[in-house]
Amino acid sequence: MSDHPVKKSDSEWQAILSPEQFRVLREKGTERPGSSKLDHTFNEGVYTCAGCDAPLYTSKTKFNSGCGWPAFYDTVPGAVVRHEDRSMFMTRTEIVCANCGGHLGHVFKGEKFGNPIDERHCVNGISLNFKEDEKK
Repeated sequence: MSDHPVKKSDSEWQAILSPEQFRVLREKGTERPGSSKLDHTFNEGVYTCAGCDAPLYTSKTKFNSGCGWPAFYDTVPGAVVRHEDRSMFMTRTEIVCANCGGHLGHVFKGEKFGNPIDERHCVNGISLNFKEDEKK
């Protein structure tokens, strides 16, 4: 199991996640680029973990990177944990949900997208749910 507050066995995760969500969130997979409707969602709201519903990102930090996956430049404070990922014959920074350990994607720095911290959190849309703000 994990060192995250939400702990479930693989069979418990499989009971609540779709097969594709399980592959991405629990087995560190990647969804097809351009396959998530959340890549093109820019309404005001909060993006939560599809595994445990913890708030991860807000629409205020989302931007259009053109990479094919939802992109954010910052997280809800304390919501995401970073790990070194040496797979794929390179070193990258993996991001996971701090609450359940679900794989979200990777962080890239120095790409000059013009956001305040020069980072891109490249997140699998299938790892997220979107809750639109009801105040309008």
